[in-house]
Amino acid sequence: MQFLAEPMRTSYIEKYPIQSLFSFPIAPYIQVCQFEQGEFIFKEGSYPEYMYYLVEGKAKLYATQKNGKVSLISFLHAPTFMGEIELLNAERYSKGIQTATRVICLAIPIHACKDKLLTDATFLKYLCIFLSKKATMFSAMYAQNQAYPLVNRLAAFILLSADHDFYKEKHTEVCEYLGVSYRHLLHVFAQLCEANIIEKQSRGYMIRNKERLQELAKEV
Repeated sequence: MQFLAEPMRTSYIEKYPIQSLFSFPIAPYIQVCQFEQGEFIFKEGSYPEYMYYLVEGKAKLYATQKNGKVSLISFLHAPTFMGEIELLNAERYSKGIQTATRVICLAIPIHACKDKLLTDATFLKYLCIFLSKKATMFSAMYAQNQAYPLVNRLAAFILLSADHDFYKEKHTEVCEYLGVSYRHLLHVFAQLCEANIIEKQSRGYMIRNKERLQELAKEV
């Protein structure tokens, strides 16, 4: 993680204003930080020092099961908060967040303004709506995995996770995320390649026909 110095800090705060989410002046507390692709924003079991507001890029949310297996839960896209549950619960971070692309965040130091945040009706109202939408999204994801063919769900997942039209997620994680067998997943990838929608390369797949991929994803 790298904190950005002035005037870049001021530039990002002006570009992505979040003052309307708070009733007290939040800008003096904000730092702007950059994470490179593959960096961990939070590691499981750590105490978060910051609550982050993701403004550029995307990240992956993970959880380790009791049997030691690490599962991909979802992708986080801008704009979104990270660390809000830990702020409310004052508990260790139970899930890991790793960047899928280069990421820019507005960082709010918890130790400096925790009391203000937890007594700010404007912020807490926003957080209630935000968490409600997140819960609804997870329910919708589960329903989609039960109701739609894999080719449509995989098309949507490729578009969701690709970085500059290049997809390189681990098949094992995707199988668990989509609730399908490894063999079935490879079969559908082969179908998409045969249709020239994607092209297999050494490190992943390049999207060749984004419009067709979007058409398949719209079915979900």
